[in-house]
Order: sequence, then structure tokens, then C-alpha cells
Amino acid sequence: MINFADDMDSETIKEALLKGERVTLECKKAKAEVPKSIWQTYSAFANTIGGLILLGVDENLQEKDVSKRFQIIGVNEPSKIITDFWNTLNSDKVNENILLDSDVEVVNVNGAQIVCVHVPQADWMAKPIYLNGNVYKGTYRRNNEGDYHCTEAQVKAMIRDSNADGNDSILIEYYGMDDIDPDSLRQYRTEFRLENNTHVWNRVDDKTFLRNLGGYTEDRQTGREGLTLAGLMMFGKGLAIRDRFANFRMDYLDMSHLVGDERYHDRLTYDGLWENNLYQFFRIVSPKIQFDLPKPFKLEKGWKRKDDTPQREAVREAFTNAIIHCDLMMDAGILRIEKHDDRLCFRNPGLLKLPVETIYRGGNSKARNPKIQNMLRMIGFGENVGSGFPKIIAAWKETSWGEPQLLNKLDVDEVELVLPVPSTESSGAGVSEGVSNRVPNGVSDTAKAIYSHIKDNPNISRSELVNLTGISLKNVQKHINRLKELGFIRRIGSTRLGYWEIIK
Repeated sequence: MINFADDMDSETIKEALLKGERVTLECKKAKAEVPKSIWQTYSAFANTIGGLILLGVDENLQEKDVSKRFQIIGVNEPSKIITDFWNTLNSDKVNENILLDSDVEVVNVNGAQIVCVHVPQADWMAKPIYLNGNVYKGTYRRNNEGDYHCTEAQVKAMIRDSNADGNDSILIEYYGMDDIDPDSLRQYRTEFRLENNTHVWNRVDDKTFLRNLGGYTEDRQTGREGLTLAGLMMFGKGLAIRDRFANFRMDYLDMSHLVGDERYHDRLTYDGLWENNLYQFFRIVSPKIQFDLPKPFKLEKGWKRKDDTPQREAVREAFTNAIIHCDLMMDAGILRIEKHDDRLCFRNPGLLKLPVETIYRGGNSKARNPKIQNMLRMIGFGENVGSGFPKIIAAWKETSWGEPQLLNKLDVDEVELVLPVPSTESSGAGVSEGVSNRVPNGVSDTAKAIYSHIKDNPNISRSELVNLTGISLKNVQKHINRLKELGFIRRIGSTRLGYWEIIK
């Protein structure tokens, strides 16, 4: 992409026109005056990822050949056009002027005078940038087709994002401690105690503990009190969460090791088998997405890895980021984690608050959900001051797996992080040394890992295999049945008191 933030010259303009980048480039004829449509583009660029407006370039949208699409005609009086532009920009036409003097300049291209207006992406606290004093009717965004009116939901999302305190500290009226899942809070407090064994919060009751974490609050002016958005979404009962946020969902799909016409072989969704809160989703899914990464599989503190690699830490960081940057109040939002043979995908509703280059550079963190961010950090997950994404990039640079991709998907208001991983069929990841040579082709690496655990511990239970492999009890049983059918193992005695025998 052309760096429009640099000083413009004729070669940069020609290069931009040859590329024809519709999302970040707008050309307008503007022979004698500032076109009225420039303000829609100003709003759209500011609310999206920024862009360049060229006045004095005619564009034929019907021309498919990009090299012939643009005609450089120039403007008659560039100084007058620039003066008129600044006068309007500093009037009540737009709610805020985000340009510097250096963002507007005149460039000579083949003898024609072109007025170049570089519009940066607006700061997240300044959005939305809108026209005519009407935030809901005057806010625009950019897509490949040009400028379009933002929906009310998109405007509300930008207004939420402009809150310096984040989105998750708001009081959720009529929701209190009865809506907290006691098992989730107990499990979290156990983890908290393991990470912070001398912390004074370990001695307080659940309500005080939640208040200290930012999961419970009281409005001093009205006296109303109850759960915050963070408290409900992290530790709430699934029914309470679905009642209040019916359009938000969490979904995990394992689409690795597929056989025949299988669409997936493991899924965690709203099926009534688990409490649908963010803590349980994170707790259940984390082992699943780490299982096939290269490393002997050992656990400590219940479900955390021992002898971590930078790549496993980076995967947990990616999962944490998806949660803390998730727009929990977006209509039809889905926090979706996908596992494929060659990649892991983390998707969360809500666009990036910061420019992509700022995120890659690190050192600046603007989580939508800072209370949830703190809750996860207190049990050992998540980095401070924007170092999380550079940590992911650094971990992947140590491998030959490919480059992570951070995608700001404007068309669906979603961010996706794609982490390439080694093919599980070729890596033998998560399998004890030599096991893949002893189990025939056609058996998944998960079955090989189960075989390995049974061989190491003939008294192992199915629930222990669930914890070790990170898959559901149903899928553990499926792999056990497959190993039985092939004659590799058999059960001696009862389910509760018996043991496994290795046949092959």
C-alpha cells in the first residue's frame, strides 16, 4: 500500500493511480471549486483507515483497465481551492478538524496542479467524524465502492469505543450475585490464589472479590448496584448472559483431522453442556488449540502448560487479545476460534481501535474490555502496554511456519488473526516419541496421543484424557473405540475399577 503519510510527489501520485486503491484513494475532478462530496470522503477516510483525496483527477469508473481509468486534468486555482477547503473544514460542516497544515499540498504532475489532501485515520477517542451536526445521519465509512452512510449500530460502536474507560465497566442493571455461576468464580479464585498466594483479596467474600476485580459496582449517585459487563460476561450463568446479550455468541470449531465429508469433529457452542461465560470458554478452549503444537504435553495447575514454548504463550496471548478487544455489545457478534490442520484463526466482533502499523509496532494498548483484561492478567494471561502482538510476531519469527496475518475486516466489522501452524499430519505434534510409527496410517494424531497416555498410565481415566487432550469426552470415547477396533488396546475389568491393556 502506498504510504500517503509521506510528502507527496508526482511519482507517488502516479504509482497510486496505477494501483487504483479504492479503499484509500479518492479522485475528484474539482476543476474550479471544492466538490461537495469531498466531505463525505473526509468523514469516511477518518472513520476507516485514512486515505488520499486527489483534486484535479478525473476517474472513469466504467474503465476496467486501471492504467486508463484516471485522467490528470489539474485544478485552475489551487490556492483558492485550498483556502475554501480550510474555511469549510474549520466551520460547523464537520464536527472536528483532524488535519495538519502539512496534510494539504499542491503537486505538479505533468504540468497540471493537483491538490492532495491526506486524511489520517482519526484517533479512537475522536471518532465518529461526522457532518452537519448529525452523528447518526452524517457519519460515513469507506469500502471498495466508495463512501457509505454508517448504520446506527456502527455509529454506536464508534461512540462506545471513544470511552477512555472502555466498555466493560458499565453497570448491568438488575443483574447481581445470583446471576454468577458459583463454579466459574470458584475455579477462577483457585487460579487467582495459585498465581497470587499472598494477595489480600484471597481472604474476602465473593462479592467483595468481584468488586475489587471490577466485576461488581455501585452507582454512588443513585445507590444502584450490581454486576458490571465484565463481571457478567466473565463469570455469569449462561442463561443470564443469553437473556441480556442474546445476540452475542462464543463458538469453537476444530476442523483439523477431518475425514470424508466431516465439517468438524469437535465443537463448543451453546448446547447446554457448559456455562456460556468467557472464563469457561477460555478455560475449555485454550488446551484444545494448543494441543497439536510441537511440545511434549504436560500440565500444571490443572490446565496450564508446563515447559511452555514461546509459540504456546503466543497462542494464549492471541486468544486473550480476541477476548479483551471483543465488542461484546455488537449486534450478532461472534467470538469464534477455529482450528485447522495448518492454521489457527481468532475472530472477534469489532474493528481495530488503533491503526495496524501501531499494533505491529507495539507499546500502545487500548483494550475495549480493560476490566476483563485485568481479570485475565491476574491469573497469568495477557501482556501489559501493548506488547502482546509484538510477542506473537517474535514467537512466529523463531519458526518456519509462516507469517501471522492481522485482518481488519471492514465489511463484517470483525478482526481476524491467522496464525500458521505446522501440519499436524506431518509434525506428529503432541505425540510421544515413536508413537506415530507404532499406530497405523489413517488414525489421527489425537488418537495417537490417547494411545501414548494409556501406554504410559494403564489406569488413566477418560476424564483425565479429556484434560490431557483438550477434547470432549464424546471425542475421547470415539478415539478409544477406534483404537479398540484396530486391536491396539482393550479394557480389562469395569469402567471404574478396571485398567487398559496394550495389545500391540
